[in-house]
Amino acid sequence: MFYTESTMKELISKILLELGEDPEREGIAGTPSRVESSLRYLTSGYRENISDVLNEALFKVDYDEMVIVRDIEVYSLCEHHLLPFFGRCHVGYLPRSHVIGLSKIPRIVDLFAKRLQVQERLTKQIADLIMEHLKPLGVMVVIEAEHMCMSMRGAKKPKSITVTSALRGSFRTHSATRSEAMTLIRGGMIGGKEV
Repeated sequence: MFYTESTMKELISKILLELGEDPEREGIAGTPSRVESSLRYLTSGYRENISDVLNEALFKVDYDEMVIVRDIEVYSLCEHHLLPFFGRCHVGYLPRSHVIGLSKIPRIVDLFAKRLQVQERLTKQIADLIMEHLKPLGVMVVIEAEHMCMSMRGAKKPKSITVTSALRGSFRTHSATRSEAMTLIRGGMIGGKEV
C-alpha cells in the first residue's frame, strides 16, 4: 500500500512532533515535503519494471570471455532502520550467446538498490536477474558497502565495510574463473601485471 503525498507529509509532520520538533518552525516547515520527495526517489525501484530497464538490450555476439563492470556506485536504505548503506558493486558474467548493453548493468543495480533492502538480498537479486534474463554461463556479483545503521548507531564502528557475493554457474563451480574475476575486480591484469 502506498500513501498519498498529503498523507505521507502528515505522517512525517507527526514524526517531527514525536521527536520534539515544531513542524511549523522556519527551516522545518518544508521538511515533510522534502522528505516525502526524497523517500519516493530512494524507493523508486518498487515502481520500475525490469522489461523497461532492459529495453531489449540483449545482443547476440560471438564472445565467450568474461565481462566485468566494476565500481558501480550503490546507494540503498537499510530496511531495518531506514538508514543508508552505500558503496561499490561489481558485476561479472560469462556470456553464452548474448551480451547485455553495458549501461543496463548499473540500471539493474539501481532497480533493486532503490528499495528497502538488506545487502545480502540486494546482491542475490542482481545475480539472479542477470542469470534469468541473459542466461550466461555464470554470474558474479560482489558488493562492498558501509552501513550507517552500524556506523552512526548500534556498534558505532565507522568505516566498517560489509562484503557480500553471489556466485552463479561457472563462477561457483570453477575456482580459476572466480579467481580471474576477483583479480579483475581488484584492478589487476591477468598474467600477474598490476594496472
